Amino acid sequence: MVEQLKELAYALGAWEIGFSHVVPPDEYRELDNAVTVVVKLSSSVIEAISDQPTYSYFHHYRTVNALIDQITLRLGMYLEKAGARYVCVPASQSHGRAYEGLFSHKKAAVLSGLGSIGKNALFLSSRYGARVRLGTVLTDMDLSAGYPETLKDSPCQDCMACVKACPAMAIFGENFDPNLPGKKLVDAASCSEFMKKKFQLIGRGSVCGICIRKCPYSGEK
Repeated sequence: MVEQLKELAYALGAWEIGFSHVVPPDEYRELDNAVTVVVKLSSSVIEAISDQPTYSYFHHYRTVNALIDQITLRLGMYLEKAGARYVCVPASQSHGRAYEGLFSHKKAAVLSGLGSIGKNALFLSSRYGARVRLGTVLTDMDLSAGYPETLKDSPCQDCMACVKACPAMAIFGENFDPNLPGKKLVDAASCSEFMKKKFQLIGRGSVCGICIRKCPYSGEK
């Protein structure tokens, strides 16, 4: 099934796919396996960002999210046809919680061995760095054949590029610690409030992209 899901995901437009065992939300506690979908953002769109987001980035962000939602839905339906249960976690979430979604895409992506978490609290793909978007399918099918043996260390170390570039000064500059998953890396409230105030005319101020643009980590060649 792992190989079949990979083949389907790549055919639908995924750039990477991973599998992990997770602690799901209470309402889906029987769905303790996760399928992670990674789609790379356009380098040209990201590199056009300077000291503010662009209209192209906002549109691209939404379009890639829509693609990811289509991919995860198709994967979930494939799993259900095979006798499993599933729920798709939206690529861009709004769940009534303070700056939190239904489930952390980043957590599943890290557990799947696809990368790590940066100082900007973004997922850093080992292949594509911060220039990615994520989606997740939670399922009760055991996909343990895809589990990694070890978690990957953050490549950030002493780099402070995103910290210096953040116009909201919302990035604390701390390295992610997998032993302290609740460690705060970013002031999400300050980030959101700044975007809405300064970039309201560009996509309602909902996305920025500056820390992605400034991140020098491009992953493996």
